[in-house]
Amino acid sequence: MSTPGTLYITKASGELVPFDEDKLRTSLQRAGAEPEVASAIVEQVAARISQGMSTRQLYRMAFGLLHKRSHRTAARYRLKQGILDLGPSGFPFERFIGRILAHDGYTVQVGVTVQGRCVAHEVDVVADKDSQHYVVECKYHNTPGRICDVKVPLYIQARFLDVAEQWRTHPDNGTRHLQGWLVTNTRFTSDALQYGQCAGLRMVSWDHPAKGSLRDRIDRSGLYPLTCLGSLTKAEKERLLQRGLVLVRDVLEHPEALHDALVRPPRFAAVLADAEALCGPGQGVS
Repeated sequence: MSTPGTLYITKASGELVPFDEDKLRTSLQRAGAEPEVASAIVEQVAARISQGMSTRQLYRMAFGLLHKRSHRTAARYRLKQGILDLGPSGFPFERFIGRILAHDGYTVQVGVTVQGRCVAHEVDVVADKDSQHYVVECKYHNTPGRICDVKVPLYIQARFLDVAEQWRTHPDNGTRHLQGWLVTNTRFTSDALQYGQCAGLRMVSWDHPAKGSLRDRIDRSGLYPLTCLGSLTKAEKERLLQRGLVLVRDVLEHPEALHDALVRPPRFAAVLADAEALCGPGQGVS
């Protein structure tokens, strides 16, 4: 029930929620905005917001104001939308998760056919580190407001058990640790989390767990998707993704790909400057 005098915004799900200045301020500061900058933007947004405005409109307004002050911070603020823009297929997201795991020291394969006891399975990512072996399934959404319910980990666990039964028959795997992962760019319902954790799946979503969530892993690694770059058009981003690039640093390592993406040469400097700013000193090329 709405309260008279309260300003409400509309979430992607259609739900009306009160506009929360503190939540907006926190999201701006998490992206790297100084407290005084975040407060100034919140004040400007609050003065312009209208009853029932969508969260997408509010985000665009805040992003535009932040972009005028810092391209790097604005790109970080755009992270969640940048991941949504990796679609429509889930393959770029799978490559993105593979790159994050590789950065953490895992040996990674993306898009692997793995034989189970009953049938063969297409596995999104297979990761190995020391004596650990992980079978990683990615559940990607390209629209906001989508949530993974309990049916998703139920399905993933059934596939994992079939793979695990066959995997353990190999004599070299007797002492190795095997675990299934489920990674999504949105969120899990409480039932999905409860089932996944009970079944032994490692559950990773945009904000779960607090240490090791998708957002946390991206911030720690500095591996931002190239779709965060506001200096590229949607069509240019799609062409770069089709060429196999997925990270901002990929653009720095392969600037010639901008030609293939049909970016006009006069804009090369602006794109590369944005990429360098987002990666930060010493992070542009590894």
